[in-house]
Amino acid sequence: MGKATGFQEFNRELPEKVPAAERVKNYKEFVHLYPEEKLNQQSARCMNCGIPFCHSGCPLGNIIPEFNDAVYRKNWEEAYNILSSTNNFPEFTGRICPAPCESACVLGINKPAVAIEEIEKHIIEIAFEKKLVKPVAPLIKTGKKIAVVGSGPAGLAAAAQLSKAGHLVTVYERDDRPGGLLRYGIPDFKLDKWVVERRVEMMEKDGIVFKCNTEIGKDIAADELVRTNDAVVLAGGSTIPRNLNIPGRELKGIYFAMDFLKQQNKRVSGIQFPQEEITATGKDVIVIGGGDTGSDCVGTSNRQGASSIKQFEVMSQPPASRTAHMPWPTYPMVLKTTSSHEEGCDRFWGINTEAFLGDEDGNLRAIRVCDITWELDVMNRPIKFVKVEGSEREIPCQRIFLAMGFLFPQHTGMIENLGVDLDERKNVKAKEGVYRTNVSKVFAAGDMRRGQSLVVWAISEGREAARKVDEFLMGHSILESKDAVNQFEQVF
Repeated sequence: MGKATGFQEFNRELPEKVPAAERVKNYKEFVHLYPEEKLNQQSARCMNCGIPFCHSGCPLGNIIPEFNDAVYRKNWEEAYNILSSTNNFPEFTGRICPAPCESACVLGINKPAVAIEEIEKHIIEIAFEKKLVKPVAPLIKTGKKIAVVGSGPAGLAAAAQLSKAGHLVTVYERDDRPGGLLRYGIPDFKLDKWVVERRVEMMEKDGIVFKCNTEIGKDIAADELVRTNDAVVLAGGSTIPRNLNIPGRELKGIYFAMDFLKQQNKRVSGIQFPQEEITATGKDVIVIGGGDTGSDCVGTSNRQGASSIKQFEVMSQPPASRTAHMPWPTYPMVLKTTSSHEEGCDRFWGINTEAFLGDEDGNLRAIRVCDITWELDVMNRPIKFVKVEGSEREIPCQRIFLAMGFLFPQHTGMIENLGVDLDERKNVKAKEGVYRTNVSKVFAAGDMRRGQSLVVWAISEGREAARKVDEFLMGHSILESKDAVNQFEQVF
């Protein structure tokens, strides 16, 4: 590595943030970039560990030690080439990935891990600044037409890779702008939408066509799409939210998290929407669900001026650090405090919602909850919960946001019309490593295939599905395999 003793000389430091009291006044990104010296020091912390477990910790197989070394030497073109060989969208993962690579970092055994995610973001932003990011599609095309359904991270990755292989790619999106969850779902203060638009513009320069406001199975018949293309990639995501069917669910003031977050994305962009406005302004808010989507609801509610915000999680509070049941280099289920939590939120664990309570006009006025404890198996995994007697109580609230995850993709319309098989979890059935459904020419990738997951997994799925489509059409594929280390050794 560039500095063999760097991990001994420098501590992990993250870039400065705009103070919480200031950043809640707007929806802009608030994490600064490193000064040049700090970036150099953080990349120097990557040690010559012999076996870089970060490769396997990253679903994309990013070649992390090598791009850290290039950053240390300030060879930005080399750093960008290494990073982009495995990751189509470092500007997304560098902002919103939970960084499983850092959980697998060898330095993380006894010291804070290398700040891989931040370094990744800096590489791509410097690459854009230095105009190193350019169209990559070949001038000579194969003539093969491919339709990609869905423009979230899986669809975008599949489209980018297929275009790189020389195919003619059209991406269909039912919303008014491309990006899927990246565009409508993730708050602007975590991922500013100019970042998404910048990437879409680059993909359009590669010849990729985006057709928005187009729902397959409604605006275009599913069988027609298959008939008029050489291959179809289904990448529509897992969009059916998990509901909470308890007494009082019909009351006014209870909303799915994604409906709330999507509206705010549109407000920030000045886009009109016909639906009833969902706001947290002046309300006592309770977010049910302790994951990232729940955290996004907290940050958005703070910016809208909620009177109070509470976040409920039915599971017990996780430990602050690894335990014997979550050894390195596995991804640890430890307590995570996000930037949204820093801005103000009361968090509750081991709490179960029993009923929503309303007033005489049908509006939400309170929630009835109870405390619970969990019975665990020998591996410390929860089996079932037990109610704590006498813990029932009412908590006043006028807004509930349900952020308990997603079940499976929408079946009505395209999926039913195509007749693709579903797996036991009601996702589109397409074996990993093959990505091909039971319907000829139809492939599936991302959350629509594997179920609700991370953006980095969606990008990985899109890339791998694209390679299988390329093999299907051409008999072999020129696209990189997921074994990024071997690919790196061949290229560099």
